[in-house]
Amino acid sequence: MSLTDPAPRALRLELALEAGLTMPDTGAIAVFHPRAGELLSPLPHARVAVVTPHAPDHAAFAAQGYACTQAPQGPYAAVLVCLPRGRAEGRDLIARAAALTTGPVIVDGQKTDGADAMLKDLRARVDLSEAIAKGHGKIAWFPSPGAALADWCAEPGQVEGWQTLPGTFSADGIDPASGLLAQALPAGLKGVVADLGAGWGYLAGRLLDKAPGIAALHLIESDARALACARHNVTDPRAVFHWADATQPVPRLVLDAVIMNPPFHTGREARPQLGAAFIAAAAAMLKSSGQLFLVANRHLPYETALAAHFRRHEELPGLPGFKLFVAEGPLRAKAAAAPRGGSRVTHSKGRRA
Repeated sequence: MSLTDPAPRALRLELALEAGLTMPDTGAIAVFHPRAGELLSPLPHARVAVVTPHAPDHAAFAAQGYACTQAPQGPYAAVLVCLPRGRAEGRDLIARAAALTTGPVIVDGQKTDGADAMLKDLRARVDLSEAIAKGHGKIAWFPSPGAALADWCAEPGQVEGWQTLPGTFSADGIDPASGLLAQALPAGLKGVVADLGAGWGYLAGRLLDKAPGIAALHLIESDARALACARHNVTDPRAVFHWADATQPVPRLVLDAVIMNPPFHTGREARPQLGAAFIAAAAAMLKSSGQLFLVANRHLPYETALAAHFRRHEELPGLPGFKLFVAEGPLRAKAAAAPRGGSRVTHSKGRRA
């Protein structure tokens, strides 16, 4: 088998089927939270139901002809849970999977994402199979215990009055970089503004509170769970919500300003090109007089992307760990095709850990 699966989940699934994992002959087989690029080929294509709140992953699997939903619907004949990095989020997915099937619950994940610890926790609660290790990951399965894992289900949390949810960025506290940018944003901003990678709405809410001249603020977020929290947190009628990949321009959206604290990780992998893709998307949507306000960890090399997509950019006073930029004069696609001092970025999307 030719593998491009970055997990590689498909190989472990094949080994599990050879080792005694039995799939029901009929019914939908749900796959919770696979990431774009992963292979699901050992499963019958027509019966697979991909469940993912991540807009880029949803689009990637839908393009392959898979039935896709943002959230579990069930009931399912079997469920494959693709473990995320966060322990609380992983437990939540497993508990919901068990409640939505009477068939097997299959748990697969990378060791770097805590697969060993999760399987150890499961072994104390359910009749777990022997784990199969391959490709720096592990897979195991168990017959559904129904609602017996209900205590693992995640409930919305609160951060200084803001609703969050495990699995969303900065679910346990206000991100210090976002806090810095919120303080620095000018109260005189006007017109149509967007927050790229809006998360659960902290930056957008703070800006709407301080800038009465804003006509509309578009919250663009790829994680449907974070966006649901943002809808709860940001009730200002000027807020407009988009479930979309913020590395791609929103069609027909023309902006006076963009604010962002962009992601730079996919799981544990550092990917500063994500932030560079956010910068490119911002430039594509801004008016010629538009401004970009950006905060980033100090080690991230976003100056090259700013120079490639804007005529001017300036670093503002920040903090030892974070830097602030304001950029003006977006360059259009033809002008930005030959960036100064750097190469073009590959547009891809992920969330920070």
